[in-house]
Amino acid sequence: MSNWLKFVIAFASAFVLMLAFRALAFSVYTVEGKGLQPVYISGDRLLVNRWSYGLRVDGNGMLPYSRMLRKPVNKGDIVVFDIPGDSISGEFVARCKAVPGDTIRLKEGLVVIPGIKDCADADYYWLESIHPKNPADSRHLGFISERNIIGRVVSILYSHDDSKNFLEGYRKERMFQ
Repeated sequence: MSNWLKFVIAFASAFVLMLAFRALAFSVYTVEGKGLQPVYISGDRLLVNRWSYGLRVDGNGMLPYSRMLRKPVNKGDIVVFDIPGDSISGEFVARCKAVPGDTIRLKEGLVVIPGIKDCADADYYWLESIHPKNPADSRHLGFISERNIIGRVVSILYSHDDSKNFLEGYRKERMFQ
């Protein structure tokens, strides 16, 4: 086998392994908007552990949904989730306020636990952004199924002010928080 073919095979193998690691273990998501200020600001790149609640297998209709090595979402965890249906697309960041078995009551936009609204179904969670007018949380969407939770936010990988150019917009004080 020639040297260039060995190089191509090694490079392609490394690329496939890197894609598999990124798709199964960790992902980076960009915060857009004010939904979690002051914890996260627009331009933060969040490192998300996709294994934190077990390996999410969603075959997009071709395979049934499952979670291997399943672990529960804990109250206070900041998670990345996608929204069921076609109303709003994309991934969103929110804090878990209620887990299965909790009861909640909305009072002037705040969650009070315990209350009257039951979260007892085995895989539904109440997720809230810090900013009360964010349309992508449970106050507007209702309970979020476990199948829509992608993973837990580990840290801010880096932060960049997108209104500035590529080299000048980095916020060094927010790296690896």
